[in-house]
Amino acid sequence: MTPTPSVLFVCVHNAGRSQMAAGYLRAIAGDRVEVRSAGSEPEDEINPVAVAAMAEEGIDIAGTTPKILTVDAVRESDVVITMGCGDACPIFPGKRYEDWELEDPAGKDLATVRRVRDDIRARVESLIADIAPAASPNAGG
Repeated sequence: MTPTPSVLFVCVHNAGRSQMAAGYLRAIAGDRVEVRSAGSEPEDEINPVAVAAMAEEGIDIAGTTPKILTVDAVRESDVVITMGCGDACPIFPGKRYEDWELEDPAGKDLATVRRVRDDIRARVESLIADIAPAASPNAGG
């Protein structure tokens, strides 16, 4: 059996983009992927507009808390997805790194955050298809 892949989403404040990405990954992949998110300079709370935008999708991220990025979080993840944190993200050999260039939703209106959210969803769906495709119904197991 293949071990469960783990993904770490990192943005500066861990209050918008990375939280939305983590919410989508948990909702779509379920227990097929271990999900983490963190920030290089975390805020005190999740962006309320991001919470509202995700609620429209039926995904509740209101109960999550921004977390500080740690070396351990990176070390324990198979895939590290950065979203504008620049040089603050530690690099370990053998990890898969992607940088998703996404507009920062901080201080933006709901229409803008919806655009960012929808972009994140498409990227998360593509990531899932790559690292944790659904088992075919005819597969034994």
